[in-house]
Amino acid sequence: MKIEEKLSEMIKVETISEIGKDNAEKFERFQSKLKELFPLTFQTLEFHSFSGAMLLRWPGLDSSLRPLVLMSHQDVVEATGEWKHEPFSGDIADGSVWGRGTVDTKGSLAAIFEAVERLLEENYKPKMDVYISSSSSEEISGDGALKAVEYLKERDVRPLLVLDEGGMIKSEPLKGAKGRFAMMGTLEKGTCNFRFVARGRGGHASAPGKNTPLVRLGEFMTEIEKHDPFKAKMNETTVEMFSRLGSRMDGLMGFVLRHARPLSPILNKVLPKINTLATAMIKTTLAFTTAHGSNGLNVLPEYAYVTGNSRVISHEDADYTEQKLREIASKYDIEVETIMKNYACPVVDHNGKIFKFVEAKINEVFPDVVTTPYAMTGGTDGRHYSAISENVIRFAPLEINEQQYKSIHGIDENISISCLENGVQFYKKIIKDLYES
Repeated sequence: MKIEEKLSEMIKVETISEIGKDNAEKFERFQSKLKELFPLTFQTLEFHSFSGAMLLRWPGLDSSLRPLVLMSHQDVVEATGEWKHEPFSGDIADGSVWGRGTVDTKGSLAAIFEAVERLLEENYKPKMDVYISSSSSEEISGDGALKAVEYLKERDVRPLLVLDEGGMIKSEPLKGAKGRFAMMGTLEKGTCNFRFVARGRGGHASAPGKNTPLVRLGEFMTEIEKHDPFKAKMNETTVEMFSRLGSRMDGLMGFVLRHARPLSPILNKVLPKINTLATAMIKTTLAFTTAHGSNGLNVLPEYAYVTGNSRVISHEDADYTEQKLREIASKYDIEVETIMKNYACPVVDHNGKIFKFVEAKINEVFPDVVTTPYAMTGGTDGRHYSAISENVIRFAPLEINEQQYKSIHGIDENISISCLENGVQFYKKIIKDLYES
């Protein structure tokens, strides 16, 4: 069976993860399908399950060597709206495999399993232990990957390299940057969720007083919006990314990016005014996401709240962020409840030996691609592995176009058949060559 046909079968098994629901049965079905598609892998590798998360171990020839971990999650987000091809059809048409999860991230998961399956068919034995880690709750910030990491930590397993989802290969990731770029995530921001609570006496809306809970919440949000309390600061990852992108750009913008380091003080001030994505790479952000007041249209709330999702950069950590928000909220008699507080991950050294190794493998499979580190604004399961490895690189070796990029968590998600084989070859090289140099 061809790799695209295997991916098609994987897409047909719906694996939407939902908070507060027992999703176990669907992931059992999915893993049964994987066993059909990749029989040698499941016959040979040790299998462990943590709340539906899979951890498979391929024992290496030398147990003293630090292992390799290849990651890609099983779960997907919901698929609403009208699709060109049904979201769980797995249709193979127009040079693509269609359906929810093709890009995020069953495409790379299929490539990982196919790489291992083919190496087993060749009777290959890796030098070091190789792990496949795949959670079933990444999309809902579940603890499957965390439990797998705790299992490894108890056994003093410290991977030399962890490859998870993150950046991919894309043309012109920044307007004007000519060529194809492999975006290798080396910086992952922390994620915090806060609830901002305002209390009042309540009462009938026909005779409202001043500074009611919703008004105070509105004033608080307005201050955050108009007077951003978080400071932009260029980091080494973003400086290097801009430099490499700038090398493929003409004009003034190319000049500015190529000289991002000496121009950092200016970029710290200018970027927040012109580019939201670039800004998110160099500063902490806060987005207000949900709200609650009274249940009656004519009732003043005694209790009202808004929630905020904050993505925390390294130079203003989660503790600083929480303290700053508490200071501002107190001016409006608003309480701050911390729902979740995850710190920014350690940054992978883009000048280090392991990063350069992955770059070399990318260039062997994709010879015309420019590699670059980049700062991830979203979160991955890889963050948990930062506790046991200094080299957690967020990169999936699949090439996508602009439509496919926009289809992630959107409508008409699909992946080109032509990119899947290169993904398999990349993972094979990673497994075979990690200790060759």
